[in-house]
Amino acid sequence: MTKGVNSAPTKASLSSKKASLKGADKLEKYPLEVSVLNPNQNSNADETSSIGAHITVLLDEAVYALAIKPNGIYVDGTFGRGGHSRKILAQLGDGGRLIAFDRDLSAIESGRAINDSRFSLVHSHFAAMQAKLAELGIDKVDGILLDLGISSPQIDEANRGFSFRYDAPLDMRMDQSSGKTAAEFIANTTEQQLAEVIKNYGEERFAKSIARAIIAERNDGRAITTTGQLAQVVASAVTRFEPGQNPATRTFQALRIFVNQELEELSLTLPQCLALLAPQGRLAVISFHSLEDRIVKQFIRDQENRDDLPANFPVRAADLPQPKLKSVGKAIRSSAKEVKANPRSRSAVLRVAERTLVA
Repeated sequence: MTKGVNSAPTKASLSSKKASLKGADKLEKYPLEVSVLNPNQNSNADETSSIGAHITVLLDEAVYALAIKPNGIYVDGTFGRGGHSRKILAQLGDGGRLIAFDRDLSAIESGRAINDSRFSLVHSHFAAMQAKLAELGIDKVDGILLDLGISSPQIDEANRGFSFRYDAPLDMRMDQSSGKTAAEFIANTTEQQLAEVIKNYGEERFAKSIARAIIAERNDGRAITTTGQLAQVVASAVTRFEPGQNPATRTFQALRIFVNQELEELSLTLPQCLALLAPQGRLAVISFHSLEDRIVKQFIRDQENRDDLPANFPVRAADLPQPKLKSVGKAIRSSAKEVKANPRSRSAVLRVAERTLVA
């Protein structure tokens, strides 16, 4: 999933992040063209994992996109509750192998139910993917799947502090074994830094007002330690919000992304995926908001368009940098049937790319 452990990479500066994310598109406004890689497939949108009511998003589409080879080596970078992993294993032969990663201790515990010699589960943020695979003697794989964002169990477990639906400790860490909680960040941050976090990671237009209200509450001796407290303070500072949306939605998203360094981890992981993929290996990434989807889209585009030389630069066509990735189909979104069965899938976007033969 995301970072936050002591060994996690250093966070990028907010100033540079602010510049790079300026004008980021909203997924709900994307003119995305939806294509189905396999028009004959049957949807398993109603399939649930073995724990709780978690429904794996874009299950068939994501696993089909990997073009599974029976004896191939695959990586599930975000195990969650194992929906994608189980489907990948079902398509692997005896010589195949699947290595899954997750930082969430609850996810690791749920993965112990999979008793399969072809399967390995690693407790780690996926930004350590290349190093962890090297420890297993693996330097090339045939496919990598990243299902970004937060899982339903994390939202639904009140004590995780991800949701404003419950009044619970304000934690928000993907890995509860280490790292600072959202409450600890709020207790020690400045108003300016908090405003930047809320604006850059939540795309919240009332970021300054919200940050001012939170810091005023804190400085008045009322430490913000629960989700209920935070939601109440945010609501007092937001004068307008989208119908049907809690005014604290964007602030909670921003704090979660910041605490777990989700965008920084994704930016560090994508180049590793490129290095790990064998020729014709597939990369499939499911994003749930515009910030992370923009990073994925731009990375694939940059690897497809390698001609970054100055205009009219004298060089033979044969000597131009060759693309290392090529897009497979167009962006895929959840079907109406899937969204009806699982409303949380409505913002999901799947992008797929294939490694070329270029070294």
